[in-house]
Amino acid sequence: MRSFMGRDILSLKDFERHEFFHVFDVAMQMEPIARSRRNTDLLKDKTLVTAFYQPSTRTRLAHEAAMHRLGGHVTGFADAKMTRAGDWYQESIKDTVKMLEFYGDVIVMRHFQQGAPHEAAKWASVPIINGGDGWGEHPTQILTDLYTVLREKGRIDGLKWLAVGDMRMRTMHSLAYALTQFDCPITFVAPPEMSLLPEFKAELKQYSLNFREAEHVEQAIADADVILVEPVVQPDYTKARQEAGEHGETPANYKITRELLEKKAKPDAILLHSLPRMDEIPTDVDITRWSRYWQEAFNGVVMRMALLALVLGAME
Repeated sequence: MRSFMGRDILSLKDFERHEFFHVFDVAMQMEPIARSRRNTDLLKDKTLVTAFYQPSTRTRLAHEAAMHRLGGHVTGFADAKMTRAGDWYQESIKDTVKMLEFYGDVIVMRHFQQGAPHEAAKWASVPIINGGDGWGEHPTQILTDLYTVLREKGRIDGLKWLAVGDMRMRTMHSLAYALTQFDCPITFVAPPEMSLLPEFKAELKQYSLNFREAEHVEQAIADADVILVEPVVQPDYTKARQEAGEHGETPANYKITRELLEKKAKPDAILLHSLPRMDEIPTDVDITRWSRYWQEAFNGVVMRMALLALVLGAME
């Protein structure tokens, strides 16, 4: 197996099946540290640099919390507009990254431009972790989701997935790429204007992903073991809501209500959402037996601990 030490985490297309399970094994070793709310000194001599050109709550803070849990240090920016990378100068990714690599040992980047972390990796001498790149991918989130499924269901293979939301979103891309390595049929439900792009469907067929599309969650939820939901009301995923303008309510076709779960869903199905949510999952679903998005949030720290420990060589 390829070593993770010094490796960039850019796309789940780069992952082979056994590498997923290796990351999950390391995450399980990290879990007791996070669960007991204590810190170790595993990365005490290392520094994480956060380069976030887009707003983030979970992705940025989970990486930072993970680094602190491992005894490391954190520096970086959460608002590119307050730096030369985002003000009038619009400093290039190359120039920015060539400096950031001197400030730490690993860089996690979120960017509105698809491919930006890949561009950063071309110039950086330290590992780059993709924290979400425009309409591209979000590998650490889907690794978190898969780990959550493994911990909750005891397996990944053989489970039927239902993905509801905007299929142009980076999480959906990473999810589809990841499931090509598992025996997991998946049904995608999205508004017509947010459905799988023809070129992406062709790519997934080349990867032999077992998938189909449906128009309404009610057509697929009864068979689902895992239900993953994302918003459909954000007009442009690369913009903040203030920039994108007003939004409407989520149509019933793409909404997971308590009533729908009680009437249609398997009693042991699990419901995932990377958050933030709009109204696609009402808050009264939070206390049902199906919801697992708070466990996802915890596992997000665990997964980032594993990835940081691996790419910085503290774990093999």
